[in-house]
Amino acid sequence: MGRDGQPKHRQARDLARKRPQRVSHDRVLIVCEGSKTEPNYFREIIRAYRLHTASVTVLPCTRGTAPIAVVECARDLFDKGSCERGISPRAFERVYAVFDRDQHDSYREALDLAKSLDGRRRNDAKESVCFRAIASVPCFELWLLLHYEDVSTWQVDVETVMRCLGVRFPGYAKGSNDVFARTCDRLDTAKHHARILAEQSDAYGAPAPYTAVFELVELLCSLRT
Repeated sequence: MGRDGQPKHRQARDLARKRPQRVSHDRVLIVCEGSKTEPNYFREIIRAYRLHTASVTVLPCTRGTAPIAVVECARDLFDKGSCERGISPRAFERVYAVFDRDQHDSYREALDLAKSLDGRRRNDAKESVCFRAIASVPCFELWLLLHYEDVSTWQVDVETVMRCLGVRFPGYAKGSNDVFARTCDRLDTAKHHARILAEQSDAYGAPAPYTAVFELVELLCSLRT
């Protein structure tokens, strides 16, 4: 018997109930180059799949759209946290910086910095942290176009992507709140096309089309309970 005449197994059970429970999934921080388009898309996935908002935090970069600024912002949010945004220091297992190749001068520098951070940070549980660049060449909208087209033989630029997406996705506008809802039935097609591109090139292979967004989408899908 335990204290107060309670069986020990009952005491252990009661203590377990009182003990704070850690979220079962990895805590994920996603910092995006865009202020609306990408954050809205990922937040829509979170709502659609009813993901625990304590597990996934999606924020726009507050330092501009340069890729290096996005990676540095993600790094500093992880390291220092943010009282204003309700983020504690080192409170994630996974950190993702989402940005485009476009015409940014700091693109390769941002890829290199993200690579150097991967596995080099420890979180509040003293675990090694995954730090990834989620790059798109030439832009995020390539991921949306892949829901409709295999572009593995194309030479694409931003103008081509946007023009073709406009034909396939009438009414598309940056910052919309219904992009995932209007494309989710083609998600498997998009992932298939994105894997083909990943087999042919990588984030460093510009101007060859490429996007790692499918990796992040697959992660979010895996967090469904």
